[in-house]
Amino acid sequence: MSARPPRTLLAALWGLTVLILVQAGLGPARAQADPAPPAPPQVQELLRLLEDPTTRAWIDRQARPPPPPAAEAAQQPQDMNSELMARRVEALRTHLASLAAAVPRLPHEARQAADLLSQELQSRSAVDVVLLVLGFLILGAGAEWIFRRITASAGERIVSQPVRTANDRLRMIGWRLGFGLAHVAIFGLGSIGAFLVFDWPPLLRRIVLAYLVAALLLRIALLISRVLLSPRAIGPYDPEVLRVVPMTDEAARFWHRRIVLFVGWFAFGWATVESVSTLGFSPDGRRVVAYALGIGLLVLAVEAVWRWPSPPVVVPEASRHPARHHTIGTWLLSLYLVLLWGLWVAGLMGLFWLLAVAALLTQAIKITRDAARHLLRSPEGPETVHSHELWAVYLDRGIRVLLIVGAALFLTWAWGIDPGEMTSRDTVVTRLIRGALSSIVILLVADLLWQVVKTQIDRKLARLQNGAAPGSEEALRQARVRTLLPMLRMAAFIVLATVAVLMALSALGVEIGPLVAGAGIFGVAVGFGSQTLVKDIISGIFYLLDDAFRVGEYIQSGSYKGTVEKLGFRSVKLRHHRGPIFTVPYGQLGAVENMSRDWVIDKMTISVTYDTDLDKAKKIIKQVGKELAADPECAPNIIEPLKMQGVEQFGDFAIQLRMKMMTRPGEQFVIRRKAFGMLKKAFDENGIEFAFPTVQVAGRGDVEPAAARQMLTLVKGKPEEGG
Repeated sequence: MSARPPRTLLAALWGLTVLILVQAGLGPARAQADPAPPAPPQVQELLRLLEDPTTRAWIDRQARPPPPPAAEAAQQPQDMNSELMARRVEALRTHLASLAAAVPRLPHEARQAADLLSQELQSRSAVDVVLLVLGFLILGAGAEWIFRRITASAGERIVSQPVRTANDRLRMIGWRLGFGLAHVAIFGLGSIGAFLVFDWPPLLRRIVLAYLVAALLLRIALLISRVLLSPRAIGPYDPEVLRVVPMTDEAARFWHRRIVLFVGWFAFGWATVESVSTLGFSPDGRRVVAYALGIGLLVLAVEAVWRWPSPPVVVPEASRHPARHHTIGTWLLSLYLVLLWGLWVAGLMGLFWLLAVAALLTQAIKITRDAARHLLRSPEGPETVHSHELWAVYLDRGIRVLLIVGAALFLTWAWGIDPGEMTSRDTVVTRLIRGALSSIVILLVADLLWQVVKTQIDRKLARLQNGAAPGSEEALRQARVRTLLPMLRMAAFIVLATVAVLMALSALGVEIGPLVAGAGIFGVAVGFGSQTLVKDIISGIFYLLDDAFRVGEYIQSGSYKGTVEKLGFRSVKLRHHRGPIFTVPYGQLGAVENMSRDWVIDKMTISVTYDTDLDKAKKIIKQVGKELAADPECAPNIIEPLKMQGVEQFGDFAIQLRMKMMTRPGEQFVIRRKAFGMLKKAFDENGIEFAFPTVQVAGRGDVEPAAARQMLTLVKGKPEEGG
């Protein structure tokens, strides 16, 4: 049963109320007749309840017609939208017409305000007013001067401290911000004391208080700009050392001046609008004054857009002709600012705040990201410092969450949305809004987790770049970690992204059960249709579990060989020693020959003549092995020195001697070449000759080969012919 009372009951209630009012002598008919006795207490209580705004609002809501049936409601959205658009256009036209009508009245309202202020100050002379203002300034400035004198020595000690690390930089910035806020607070307290000490006229008190708040806002903006941008040197430090937002000195000075001008114009313009409202300006006249002062803000913003310092260029000629995309972007940004001012003047505050917050939020997030990494970088260290990157992620993502949540709360306030009332209602719009807010929170948390995981893995990989001694257990462990961490990073990203998307869809009201089931069926279908791909992925997983190869190792599989450069989900990239790179699916690798694991035994064979003293050759080879083991370049890579194993075989023309040595993987080639050179030199010094094949031609008795005899005849006959 519905809790809404019928319309007939409401009509009867209103009729009864009117009847009671008439009978009580409050209606128009009895007002002209003789006075009646006062109403009973019950009637007075009923009248009091009917006059309560809450009661009247409830009665109005109950008196509204019931919603149309579903069939009629389906035909009404277009008419309602047209009516809503017509009302919006009519309201905009009325607003602009009222502004246009208020402009000619401004001189008259200004004269009225001047008369009102002069009447306010008639009881006081001009000297009294000047003394009040001077006392106001002297109390504030004097209190600040005393505080500055008291804390001068402490400030000098703080400025003289060295800034070598990121913690020193944060401490120095914190002290600067604390001292600056203390100065502003002392000035504000001293100025407020003027209101307690002196007797101010009411209107003058409100006007001076408005300008005091504007001055405090300007001081706070000046302090924050100095801390963030550091436009000038502080003590012995370069401005860049204590600058929070990374930029050049020229850009810092430029934006510092523009920020102070913009905030000062805004603050004192707001104080001026409050003052004219105090002095009796009409609401439309006050809006005209505010919009006129807003033109100054627009001019300052457009001037900053067109004159901001561009980053330094390498080629001087490039600065003479600005890039076309830069000019187009400047024009678009200027038009965007003009559009914002136009929306403000037109009274379309919902759209104005949406566009303004969207532009400011994106820039604030970008500046926060750059400032967090710059702030936690060591002033004297290299650019790539990983010790504070995790804190930079926390700071960046934390401020980003605060900015996004603050922007959402500000928009709800600007649009007049009550979050409590929205959560109590259960309509399609409220469900979508709640789901969108929950999705934003889920994505922000997922982004924070991903950044933490990514930063930790990158820090671990950066520490492993230094590495340990080649071939040691630590080096082998680091190689395995360098192989698995990129795979873990990619897997973590996929898992976090999948879970975050599913949770966001669930928050939006999407049933993810069928989606998960459909994804499973689709995965099975893809698995049957792409068995080769599945085979490659599963084979890669087992290769990694078996630790068959790692990044940086030299492997051979069939006709493919090279150094492992990258491990993907379905393939491995091998760099051949001559340069080409092979991309081999895991399913095609088969048996893998790893040539970079643990140690390598290199066997060599040399041939010597049959008259060689084998014992002497063995001693020489052993001595060469000792010299190689003592060589500082070869010693770290030699596990067992070079030695002779004995005679391998008797050949047709030489005795083959077998040698061997144990080295680190991949280093045997360099050591072998050096060993051959030392053996050649040592054998020559000791009269041991290397054997090589020769051809010997021999004859029987005086019988000589025909070709040789003819050649001798020709040689002997040449001098005689010449004689």
